[in-house]
Amino acid sequence: MFFTREKIISDLKSQFKINGNIIGVSLGAGIIAKYAAKGGADLLLALNSGKFRQMGVSSLGGMMPYFNANELVMDFASREILPTIRDIPIIFGLCATDPTINLDLYIDNIRNIGFSGIVNYPSIGMIDGLFREALEKDGFSYDEEVEAIKIASGKNIFTIAFVFNKEEAEKMIDAGADVICAHLGVTKGGVLGAKKCYPLSPLLN
Repeated sequence: MFFTREKIISDLKSQFKINGNIIGVSLGAGIIAKYAAKGGADLLLALNSGKFRQMGVSSLGGMMPYFNANELVMDFASREILPTIRDIPIIFGLCATDPTINLDLYIDNIRNIGFSGIVNYPSIGMIDGLFREALEKDGFSYDEEVEAIKIASGKNIFTIAFVFNKEEAEKMIDAGADVICAHLGVTKGGVLGAKKCYPLSPLLN
């Protein structure tokens, strides 16, 4: 079920006043969506990494070229989540750097199918070093993710922006993002979590 941007923002503000927090759950299967709804989730984020976790492998698989990220999310979320969850906004994890799509038209399609918003995931922001430099030089840039948020905002579609530093946060604010989510890196622990994580202090500067 599609929720308007105004409705989502109003509900989130009300929820924050009541409980002091907002809970967004990333997922990759209908059964997880059901349990998240029972647990009181305010937003459901359909991400390709969520599907990898359902496969029993690390969510880092979502950063690799094993599937087309947008097609994977569109497939499982439109079949497993949209038909069964009617009272929580479902946010589409959009790989904005996909060179095979027209961002403007694809965002229209996301809305028309029934998703209530977008989030920039998988994100170039998860990649660093020489490979990141090469991606940016070849046009696979974080700025494309900023553009996706700007396009969706211009269409009055709810947006969440994953950011990895102050500069990216400022860009996403200027693009009109409704929620700025500070991404703190890979998840540690559990069966599928990363075995090594770095301290948060460099990320907070």
